[in-house]
Amino acid sequence: MSINEISKNPQFNGEKIFQAFKYTLYLFLIFNVYFFFTEDYAASAQTFSNGVSFDQIIPAYTATIDTAAWVVLLLLFELETYVLDDDQIKGTTKLSMNMLSLLCYSFIVYSFYGYLSKYFLVNTVIPFTIDDACSLVNSSFTYIESLDEYLPITVENCQALLNTSLFQIEGTKIISNNFHLVEAQRLALVDVINSANWLVIVIILDGEVFLQLRGKLTNKIISINKWIKIVLYSILFIAAIYWGFKGDFFDFWDAFLWIVAFIFIELNIFEWNAETQENELEKTS
Repeated sequence: MSINEISKNPQFNGEKIFQAFKYTLYLFLIFNVYFFFTEDYAASAQTFSNGVSFDQIIPAYTATIDTAAWVVLLLLFELETYVLDDDQIKGTTKLSMNMLSLLCYSFIVYSFYGYLSKYFLVNTVIPFTIDDACSLVNSSFTYIESLDEYLPITVENCQALLNTSLFQIEGTKIISNNFHLVEAQRLALVDVINSANWLVIVIILDGEVFLQLRGKLTNKIISINKWIKIVLYSILFIAAIYWGFKGDFFDFWDAFLWIVAFIFIELNIFEWNAETQENELEKTS
């Protein structure tokens, strides 16, 4: 088939459009690394008022490190399941990819620890008593409106702190009323559940890639994993909806992009396995 004939082939053009859409989505996820860095940088100035030491980098920049590691891991999955041929994933190439994957998993697991740390941070509170909350205006105290959103106390927002029970995050100068504190605690819990969920998903995916490269990924394994992943992806989708309802559109958007991105990886594995089985049938026929 000539180049002109290929370019006029609807299936070929559809594949090009699909791949362009997929890689555009991957670019959005890469950009999100920068966005999370700006968020973490602003939040760390409040939660680590004395500065971020070396051993506090991951707790302070959990979202940034986590997202960057996930982007690299996503691209590695794309290489393994779509870009590279089976005979290319061996030797030095395979070793390099495994080492990079291990590094990413190290950061992802440690980031999960960071989410746990943040959850315990916002749940470690003590009562805060003051006669007039508005006396804190222009002080070093800040007010937690939502998770990772620490606002300076102003004449306007101090009114919300009057005549209500206040709490202080222990070891910080962050205070909150009960409503906003509970909201932050719930969001922190969702972050922990979301992070743990993704860890389980990629462990399953890695297992499928491992078996596929050795010709041992059977239809039965794919079927069992499919039902497990339906539950896991449903939880992720519920978490994304929760973020959307809580008014944090970016967290919803980011979660949605990641779900779609890994659905692409799922499709890659499904197509890869189907092609392998088809080649095996041709050899035996």
